[in-house]
Amino acid sequence: MESPLAPPRRITIVDVARHARVSTTAVSKVLRNAYGVSPSMQAKVRQAITELGYRPNAAARGLRGQTYTIGVMLPDIRNPFFAEILDGLTDRIAGTEYQVLLGPGCNGEEAEARVIHAMIDRGMDGMILIAPISTRAHLEQVAGVVPTVVVGRHGRSHAYDTVADDDLSGAALVVNHLADLGHRRIAHIEHHETSADCLAEMPNAIRAEGYRQAMRARGLADEIDIASTRYNQEGGYLGTRQLLARPVRPTAIFAGADIAAMGALDAIAEAGLRVPEDISVAGYDNTTFAAFRPISLTSVDQAGREIGADAARLLLDRIADRTRPTAQIKLSPALVVRRTTAAPPA
Repeated sequence: MESPLAPPRRITIVDVARHARVSTTAVSKVLRNAYGVSPSMQAKVRQAITELGYRPNAAARGLRGQTYTIGVMLPDIRNPFFAEILDGLTDRIAGTEYQVLLGPGCNGEEAEARVIHAMIDRGMDGMILIAPISTRAHLEQVAGVVPTVVVGRHGRSHAYDTVADDDLSGAALVVNHLADLGHRRIAHIEHHETSADCLAEMPNAIRAEGYRQAMRARGLADEIDIASTRYNQEGGYLGTRQLLARPVRPTAIFAGADIAAMGALDAIAEAGLRVPEDISVAGYDNTTFAAFRPISLTSVDQAGREIGADAARLLLDRIADRTRPTAQIKLSPALVVRRTTAAPPA
């Protein structure tokens, strides 16, 4: 009876050094992109790595202080806007030693905490948390352990860096656009919040407040009308059904996210109404499908790729220097007008 084949031996740094005919110290320097390694040495070691199929041992690197992994937590993998952020992030770290590992936050504080703590336990060098719903105290505790950048949350922290869109201005862009077209009954679909921290800092809450402020500024305080559901397709659908059931329905709907606007379009079509002839719809995020010709959704562009790139840059800076002052980046949004908005029906 033949004995089973032994599993192939893992290639080590010693094997690479022998193959390249250099010292293990030289190989280590190349792997770390250390200063003072000549181009010829880089080429010789990289060729040996390729020929042998060498892969660094992440666990061993972790014991030496770095795993070269970045944990990214996404609250909802179905929302295409988060893919835009991820694209910008991965573009920024391309060419570095770092690898991104994703974890779904699942839109729940308990599930979110499990993902964050799992990333910490596995020795991530840093974390980018996208629109986390955890309390500020918990986020600051996390950032005290692992370099952290928080995306989407407003406010300033001494412990973590932030990247966010100017959601107040973005909401005003939508309201002013619709009001300039002649709309007065402009309704809003928001993502429901109850936590004090989230009401003060989350982008959805800031957008809802921006909507209220802009409506008051245009003399439309009596027309403020909000359906409080969720930032997903079902939330947009249910919110729109609520709004269409009003004794006097709105002539325009501002959905706080493109994914919710998709649900709004479904509900409007189901009701036998036309967009924009009977009712206008605007979204937020300017996701890729907003520009699809059959949809052609008016939306606020908050530069998702730039948000991701800025978050990656801040995190790499934070990993390199844990003591530097925290930074807060706020990007200016722009309105992209398409076919879903027009003057109200006469």
